[in-house]
Amino acid sequence: MVTLAVVGAGSRGTSYARHAVESGQARVVAVADPLDGRRGRFPEATPYADWRELAALPRQADAVIIATQDRDHVEPAVRFAELGYDILLEKPMAVSEDDCRAIVAASERSDAIFAVCHVLRYTPYTRALKALLDAGRIGEIVNIQHLEPVGWWHQAHSYVRGNWRRTDESTFMLLAKSCHDLDWLVHVTGRRVTRVSSFGNLHHFTPENRPPGAADRCLDCAVEPDCAYSAKRIYLPRAGRHEWPLSVLTDDVSEQGVLEALRTGPYGRCVYACDNDVVDHQVVNMEFEGGTTASFTMTAFTPALHRQTRVFGTRGSIEGDGNLLTVHDFVTGRIETVDTSATGDATARGGHGGGDEGLVEAFLKAIATRDRTSILSAPGESLHSHLIAWAAENSRLTGETVTLRGV
Repeated sequence: MVTLAVVGAGSRGTSYARHAVESGQARVVAVADPLDGRRGRFPEATPYADWRELAALPRQADAVIIATQDRDHVEPAVRFAELGYDILLEKPMAVSEDDCRAIVAASERSDAIFAVCHVLRYTPYTRALKALLDAGRIGEIVNIQHLEPVGWWHQAHSYVRGNWRRTDESTFMLLAKSCHDLDWLVHVTGRRVTRVSSFGNLHHFTPENRPPGAADRCLDCAVEPDCAYSAKRIYLPRAGRHEWPLSVLTDDVSEQGVLEALRTGPYGRCVYACDNDVVDHQVVNMEFEGGTTASFTMTAFTPALHRQTRVFGTRGSIEGDGNLLTVHDFVTGRIETVDTSATGDATARGGHGGGDEGLVEAFLKAIATRDRTSILSAPGESLHSHLIAWAAENSRLTGETVTLRGV
């Protein structure tokens, strides 16, 4: 039985810990979070209001799940590595290159089992696609088109009203949301990125697009019934469910509790009257070692769906929608459909198509066996995917193509 400490018992930390407990392979013995309600999510664990209280003690668990806010990752990650904990670290690793490198160095010094939560690597869908590509079913990969359909209401929830709305308080959109996807493209190609260009901006969620007569809050707004981003429409139908995204708004998920959160909290604000500055759409062009290219699009203006991908090879192509993979063989003319039977939907509530559960199971297996092969990304690989994100943001801001050095 693996013992776990949870540092940051918000939506992600709680989700990973619950997957671990439900597997029957782990129990939570310590939880550190400044909010009493979140500490109470693990009533049998020793509670700490600050992770530093836990870190001041001799090692209390086999491993620690670190899921604090992005800017608060580096200190606990380095310290718990020094203390000998195995570490499951929510993505992004950190919000600066220096901090990411410090985390990688600390994990390597400690010889800890270390995994960044690149959950897309662990879905049944990705495993099936990777197996097809590695088996040479479509020959050499020449080009990839990849789409992340964030979802209109998810963008409003997390990146307009929520914790990741501002670059200075969290980080830029590509690192916060899409380092998943950049890492995934490196994983499925088996190659590192050498050059990047990118374009994007904050197009819609601005004061200039505020409808005439709109109020500062949806509960007070005369035009709310005709607004696609109505907080009432997004949250009230989910009242009574102890799950994301309501779990982010309030611990009281009754209708009255949700109404109070919308009346007084950040998630009831008009999307055109927030202090957000992260982009709502972005494209990234990548060149890989060997000349393979990929184009990636992140956009808010979609349903909240699985990622969609087209992989073009010298002997065939594959189209995927997160559930089904359609393989076209240029030699035989045969078309084959592979059903990956994804578990849950693409959102955090749905476990990212089985990725959350797959990651946690791999982490627990690595701890139990001391065999790292179940962890699908080494610390240096995770760092590389973050470097791609910084290169893309640099390109977006400067208009220049950026070469990644020392890849």
